[in-house]
Amino acid sequence: MSDSEQRRFHFWAVVAWLGGWTLFRLIYSSGFLLAPDETNYWQWGRHLAWGYHDQAPLLGWAIGISTQLFGHNETAVRLPSILSMGVASAYMCAMAWRWFSPRTAWAVALLSQGVLEFNVGGLLATCDGLQAAAWAGACYHAARAYEDDRWSQWLGAGLWFGTGMLAKYTMVLFAPSVFAYGLFSAVHRKRLAGAKPYVALGLGSALFFPVIWWNFQNGFQSFRHVAYIGGANTGFSLHIKYLGDLFGSQAALLSPLVFILILAAWVAAMRGRYRPGHWIVPFAVWTSFPMLGLFLALSLHTRIYGNWPGAAYLTATVLAAAFYAPAASGPGSELPRPRPRLWKWALGTSYAFTLLILVQTVFPVLPLPVAWDRTATELSGWDKLGEAASEMALDMPRPDKTFLFGMRYQVASELAFYAPGNPETVSINRWNRPNVYDYWFTDEALLGMDAVGAVTRHADMYFKRLGEIFDRVDPPVELPIRERRPLWGTEKTVNTFWLIRCYGFKGGIHWQPPKGFDVRKG
Repeated sequence: MSDSEQRRFHFWAVVAWLGGWTLFRLIYSSGFLLAPDETNYWQWGRHLAWGYHDQAPLLGWAIGISTQLFGHNETAVRLPSILSMGVASAYMCAMAWRWFSPRTAWAVALLSQGVLEFNVGGLLATCDGLQAAAWAGACYHAARAYEDDRWSQWLGAGLWFGTGMLAKYTMVLFAPSVFAYGLFSAVHRKRLAGAKPYVALGLGSALFFPVIWWNFQNGFQSFRHVAYIGGANTGFSLHIKYLGDLFGSQAALLSPLVFILILAAWVAAMRGRYRPGHWIVPFAVWTSFPMLGLFLALSLHTRIYGNWPGAAYLTATVLAAAFYAPAASGPGSELPRPRPRLWKWALGTSYAFTLLILVQTVFPVLPLPVAWDRTATELSGWDKLGEAASEMALDMPRPDKTFLFGMRYQVASELAFYAPGNPETVSINRWNRPNVYDYWFTDEALLGMDAVGAVTRHADMYFKRLGEIFDRVDPPVELPIRERRPLWGTEKTVNTFWLIRCYGFKGGIHWQPPKGFDVRKG
């Protein structure tokens, strides 16, 4: 084939592969129940605000629009994430196409759609998918801006940066990363002497201002929450007990060989294994490695969730494909030698692992013990719980004065989504931790009402505690969730809930701060 024919072939191959996987996720998304955090974000869409206790607000806004257009169903809730990962993938391939080669773009398309973390971000309604689109878009336009110094590219990077800040707070790391590249780049340092980068930064910051204003009005509660989960509530200490967890989670979410490819690409780039003028290589390192490096450092103090460094792997995937996919890059002498065997094994194992998880989620084929199967413990039975709680509420002496509640916000949100009619539900946070439900309901609005509550554990403990805030509480009623697993041959209990009838609410749903210092206190 001629060069133009090869470019045309790779263009349509990339479009077909990304489009096919996006369509697959759209169809697949209706095949399993919403996870607890997904229903929590869906609740945000029903209570629109400029900010929320736990995170930045964009996902709630997006789900609110999606469900208004397409109804309250699993696909509508997940649609923003599905589309966002499609956008992120397109930007990753565009980077590879422009600064490496069409064949590299095809390699990025292949690799990106096989990585479990990208599939999770492109399926589940979490902030990660929206941040991925913003991070990839900001990286592409910032690279174009450094290259040609056009206003349109700088402003495009600023818009994506602001959008990412509205999606997830860790997007703040993009700004120092991309400015650090400019400071250390002999090729592009002069770009930082002009006004354009700072106008772009101002534009992105302006988009985020409503979130800052909401936090100002609410005691900076979402920032306090982020500080709390980042270990600010514990005394300073350094240890390595969480370091293995972080590396293990990254290897699991990427697949071990893909993680090795990315680590090798970072090492090769830092050692200068590319021609000096190939500036996109250090740009890709600066917009990927610092995020993982920060969380590696933070893991020496506190536990880090596996998805937190997710955006780090977007431009890193481009780098790994450019360095190691067979004949992916331009002149082969200017980049590290391709590793076709490692590349093929990394690609094959990533798809095998991802497809196995996707199949297990909707059609459990692995005879795993229930305790090991998170798809069973986190996704099973919420629809049955919603129906049972609603029926029990209708049988209460005053059904019109009876509300549904969970002892955790996740359970309250699942009840709201899966109970018939999507009723408003309450999370009783008194003994757990503060969350968005503290902003939605007051004791005064519920005084004297009866309630039906649901718990997933510690039923006897909560039975006793609920006696403090209700006049009378009936003993918990067990609701086992049984499913037939193909390779088991018989039904087994995959989840267990407990329903509790309560009468005469006296007040006390909000979180009670512990004595002493707690960064979450307003």
